[in-house]
Amino acid sequence: MSSAPEPRKTLDPDQVAFWLARHPDFFVGREGLLQQLKVPHPDTQGAISLLERLVLDLRRRAEHAESRLEHLLETARHNETQYRRLRETLLALVEAEDRDTLAQALATQLSERFATPAMALWCPAELSDNEPAPPQPPRQVLDQHATKRLTALLDGRTSRCSKLSVSDWKCLLPHTKPPRKAGSCAITRLSAGQPLGYLLLASPDPASYCASMDTLFTEYLGDVMARLLTRLGPYA
Repeated sequence: MSSAPEPRKTLDPDQVAFWLARHPDFFVGREGLLQQLKVPHPDTQGAISLLERLVLDLRRRAEHAESRLEHLLETARHNETQYRRLRETLLALVEAEDRDTLAQALATQLSERFATPAMALWCPAELSDNEPAPPQPPRQVLDQHATKRLTALLDGRTSRCSKLSVSDWKCLLPHTKPPRKAGSCAITRLSAGQPLGYLLLASPDPASYCASMDTLFTEYLGDVMARLLTRLGPYA
């Protein structure tokens, strides 16, 4: 009596894929088989040949690579523009002959080149005690109340982006018109061997300076301003 035939075994897809990966020359001499293979279309219903699918995948990879390249080029163009703006700003700052001119030059450059609506340069009173005239806006003299508000905005950090309430705007930017609603600001502490005050950039747009934003630009400007402040004055 003959034994019953064994049931047909279903090939495991993973095993097939593994075997084909180990034998990349399997389709050599079997090109006709490649043309007969059908795979699902990635975007629509139905099937397409394996070769058509490969062409489609290669086209998408090329489009993705082109998109990445365009993004890199756009980033490079943006960085070049920022570099030119910063260069012109620094050149204007180093030409300032006194501290008021320095602060006004920074305000002008930030407004024209970086669309910064408002700024203030808060310095301790001893920095202007020997000057022939009181500091002019956007330069301000630190007092106890302003120091308290600026310290609170920094929250123990050297620089920070934060929301700026209407009351803080009136206190810290008294030479500008306050917005009706809370805005935002970037603030950095000024120091060059000794505390020299604070640099505050502000906008009525609450999204201009988000808490998650990098403060490298503000810190860099603060470092430059601190060194120029120490070089300028009645004794310079």
